[in-house]
Parts: sequence; C-alpha cells; structure tokens
Amino acid sequence: MRMSRPGINRRDFCVLAGSAIAAAAFSNACSNMGASVFAREGRLVARPHEGVKTTQTGISALDFPNNREALVYRPKRATQAPVPLLLMLHGATQNSQTMFDYLSTAPEEAGVAVLAPKSRYTTWDAMGGSFGEDVDFLNVALERVFSTTAIDPARISIGGFSDGASYALSLGIINGDLFRSVAAFSPGYVIDGTPHGKPRIFISHGRQDHILPIDSCGRLVAAGLIARGYDVTFREFEGDHEIPPPVAREGMMYVAGLAQGLEGRRSGDGSGKLIDLKI
Repeated sequence: MRMSRPGINRRDFCVLAGSAIAAAAFSNACSNMGASVFAREGRLVARPHEGVKTTQTGISALDFPNNREALVYRPKRATQAPVPLLLMLHGATQNSQTMFDYLSTAPEEAGVAVLAPKSRYTTWDAMGGSFGEDVDFLNVALERVFSTTAIDPARISIGGFSDGASYALSLGIINGDLFRSVAAFSPGYVIDGTPHGKPRIFISHGRQDHILPIDSCGRLVAAGLIARGYDVTFREFEGDHEIPPPVAREGMMYVAGLAQGLEGRRSGDGSGKLIDLKI
C-alpha cells in the first residue's frame, strides 16, 4: 500500500497529520514534489431531495458512464421513513464489495443506507495528487441515491477504511455542511482544506496495526482534530489493520445517531482525552 507520490511515505503523512503545523509542513512537502493536494477544493454539491419515496431495499449495483461503479444498500426500514446515509470509501486496492464484507449486517441493524463507490484507480485521487475526478464521481453517485432514496438530511455521513478513512476525514471536514458525522476506520492522515461546518468524528484503530501504526496515525490524527475543536470519539481495539464486527456496529450506531449511550464517548467536554472503548 505505497503512496504514488515520490519523496514522502505513508508514515511521514501520519506524523504530519496530528501536528499543529501539519498544514504548513504538508504544503511544503507537496511543493517539493511539484504536485499539490490543494489543486481543487474537494467540495461536494449533491444534496438530498424532498418528496422522494424509497421503493427498493437490499443491495444493488449502480452503473455509470466511463465504467464507474458503486454499490448501494438500503435497509428494510427505508420504505417507511427517511434513513441515515453513509458514504463509505474503500482502502487502497480494495473495492465497493469489500466495504460490505467489513460492515456485514451492521447497516441493517442500525437502519443505515450505505453508498460504496469504487475509486477510478487503485486508491482515491487526492492520495496521489489532488482532488479531481473521484470527487466528481462522488457527486454523481450521491445524486443518484438522493433521487431514489428518502434520506434524512440531518444524518448524512462519510466514512471509510485505511486510505478511504483518510479521504473521508478530509472530505468530511471540507464538506461538514453536508456530512454531520465522519466514521474513519484506521486512517493515516488528514489532507488539509477549507472547512465548512463541524461534523462529529468517530475514529477506530487497531493497536497492532502494522500498515498504519496507531501511535503515528490514529492517535495523532485524533489528537490533532481534538486540538482543532472537533467532537471526536476515538476507539482503540486489540487488532491489526481491520474493522472488527463490534467496531463496525459501533460505527454504524454512531452515524445513525444512536451512539450517545456508548460508554466512554467523548462529548465535547474540552478535556482533549482520547477514549479507549473496550470490546
């Protein structure tokens, strides 16, 4: 899972992410490579529609021009009332189906619709250069779901795993006026951008993660976001680079707005503590 840009590796990005000088250091590194992740703003313009009725439940494939693809899952309760939506982004070399393998029955249990698009290449555009065609595709995929599914506008979230988690955190902060929460499973870093709104953030990370080490990635990312005033729930677990079923269920509860009762949840008390929720 190597970065496609030369001169800076994934561990370097992890270290940058939680630092108070992350934006400046990251910008300098990018300028040395001759490519900037700030080339585009990463803004999403799709918004849910009023009066939409959901007529289909379960998982289905969405086909788009230029061989773009996505899977969408609608829970059974979607035909009865507007439901939360999670835009779920896969990790490097993965695909849409991988996300549903991780989440299993958790979306149905929490009553969450899940849209899982596929990146154009092996990972998301800004991981190797700048926001671009993947952001355009996410807009199109979201618009398709908003046109066919009754979505609760107050419970729209973005999430992802590994590279997808880093991308989700970055787009979630840039588009906090659309996404009320972010669910980042094993992220590496945050790509800086202009924030809009202030979403709640759930981060999970395995203590034995050998790909994105927790000390230089998950913990540092969480600490940096807390320092910036975000309401962060940080979830450590005994495990590697993965989403264990209990963590998947907690993440789905979080995006559904059902997580207030989770023991140890950080609720914006200003303490800056990182929370260890036990399985």
